[in-house]
Amino acid sequence: MNQMENLTFFNIAFTYTSISFLLLPFLLSVQCQNGTGVSPEGCGCPLPSPPSIDELIFRDIRLAVVYPIIQAFKRTITADPLNKTGNWVGSDICSYTGFYCDNPPDNVSAIAVAGIDFNGFLLSAPTLQGFVDNLPDLAIFHANSNRFSGTVPDFSKLRYFYELDISNNAFSGAFPTTVIGLKELSFLDIRFNSFAGEIPPEIFNQPLEVLFINNNDFTSKLPENLGSTPVLYLTLANNRLTGPIPRSIGNLNSTLIEVLLLNNKLSGCLPYELGFLKELKVFDIESNLLTGPLPCSLSCLEKIELLNFANNLLYWEVPEELCALTNLVNLSLSDNFFTKVGPVCRKLIKNGVLNVRQNCIPGLPDQKSLHECAEFYLKYIRLCPYPSSYKIIPCRDNAGWNHHWGGTKAKTKTETETKKGPITYKTLSRHKF
Repeated sequence: MNQMENLTFFNIAFTYTSISFLLLPFLLSVQCQNGTGVSPEGCGCPLPSPPSIDELIFRDIRLAVVYPIIQAFKRTITADPLNKTGNWVGSDICSYTGFYCDNPPDNVSAIAVAGIDFNGFLLSAPTLQGFVDNLPDLAIFHANSNRFSGTVPDFSKLRYFYELDISNNAFSGAFPTTVIGLKELSFLDIRFNSFAGEIPPEIFNQPLEVLFINNNDFTSKLPENLGSTPVLYLTLANNRLTGPIPRSIGNLNSTLIEVLLLNNKLSGCLPYELGFLKELKVFDIESNLLTGPLPCSLSCLEKIELLNFANNLLYWEVPEELCALTNLVNLSLSDNFFTKVGPVCRKLIKNGVLNVRQNCIPGLPDQKSLHECAEFYLKYIRLCPYPSSYKIIPCRDNAGWNHHWGGTKAKTKTETETKKGPITYKTLSRHKF
């Protein structure tokens, strides 16, 4: 009886064991599908692959077209510390993190990927080529603070494209000429990369409104056609640009609002055409090698709020007309070689608006030594070209320069627009402002 019982037990055990081995592939398959064994180190299951495009249903054919392009780019990403690409799965592309859809201009009933915002994603990929340049309805690409590198893609086939921000990445080499000739491009931000060499003059022939190329390693002179673009906000700071400020800057009289040229190697004298910039609110050219007197035309900058000429080689007197501007909040002339300020300017010094520390002005505190001032005036003063222009004030009715102004008269204090904080200074930070 005991032998029969033992035999029966072994038969049953063998039967259950056989069934278990037969069901093992099925059980492992179920385990993998439930996500409990996706790791190769776990049950040996292959990692899940995205569904085939034939298995998906898209809201629009345009989304179906870009799906494989997005998935191919996703496979090239080598780092995604914030898991921003985690939901780049399935047919609902418009819900992918960083992707934005809209109705394209050529078909208001269609749905397409119109914008991409990867700002602060910290993604790493060896190139953007084959990705953004293959999204036919893309209008905006913002990718501040990532680790993209390689060649900047050619956007010329993207008929709606008008905004590009690849700031604070790992791009290098020459200025990205792939952006030149884009007729609709109005916003270009390539700051905080390692671009070097010349700034191509052609970029200033485009109808840009915003141009931020600060904090790179550009070494060329400012192009003579600097004033050919209707730019509103221009930041060229923290490069190694040389030469004088082109006189063509005066052509921006109806557009330019803020310009930052600080921390370069610009030289020569200030052009009196700066006084034509009647919309200008911020002009910062601190820490360059500029010399000569301040042109009296600066007193025509009726909207100017912040004017910074600190740490240059400027000299002679500070024009009283400049100090009389009613919207000035900060006028910095420190660390130059000015010798005289009048009563209007002294009032600004007292009010904390005008900074003239480390100059050569008798009777004021914190000035350069007499020896340093004398040496400069004996050895380094050079006359500027067009010396008579430095006394011209083009906005005055009797100056004969009204054709630059269309007879515009100064606004009264009640007509002055409400002051807002400068925009361009925010570009001196790496991250998106």
